[in-house]
Amino acid sequence: MQWLISDAPVAYPQALAAMEARVAAIRSGDAGELVWLLEHPALYTAGTSANPADLLDPLRFPVFEARRGGQYTYHGPGQRVAYAMLDLTRRGRDVRRFVHGLEDWVIAALARFGVRGERRSGRVGVWVARPERPPGPGGAPAEDKIAAIGVRIRHWVSFHGVSINVDPDLSHYKGIVPCGIGDHGVTSLADLGVIASMADMDIALRAAFDETIGRG
Repeated sequence: MQWLISDAPVAYPQALAAMEARVAAIRSGDAGELVWLLEHPALYTAGTSANPADLLDPLRFPVFEARRGGQYTYHGPGQRVAYAMLDLTRRGRDVRRFVHGLEDWVIAALARFGVRGERRSGRVGVWVARPERPPGPGGAPAEDKIAAIGVRIRHWVSFHGVSINVDPDLSHYKGIVPCGIGDHGVTSLADLGVIASMADMDIALRAAFDETIGRG
């Protein structure tokens, strides 16, 4: 198992090419599993279920076809992206279980900062309740998304992964309907009053991985 941290922002096409190559190498037995921690320049990505109507400002940032599950999402400075290239044959070949494992991973990492992340039925990702705000449409409790999850599986090797908002510019989300969900907002550790660096998040992700999805 290898961990790689990129200090400089990585262009999205470069990241896609690198993941494709690593997945092929894992499948052939020429490389081991990899978790890659990085940031991207500001951009939008479209998953395989993206609705063109959810791209509200197509000229704001570059838009890339992500070739992963899900809809539109944002990546940019201040957001930790964790690409997980893992052999799911070792993890039971259960995609739903794997996605839940990714959610557990993020939730455990956030707990190290005193933030309670939660999953929601029918909505992939990790959410934070905002009881200080008025209820949303239909009286639903106010909550914001703090982490997005989008994966692709090829020959039972995973790629893409999770993105966690540490301290991005949240106004950048206004160019899309994030993940096709318009009734809720987005948040970050900084927005919640938590001061944390990318290095802090990386430490939390590494420890939480070993406790959750890394156990296989």
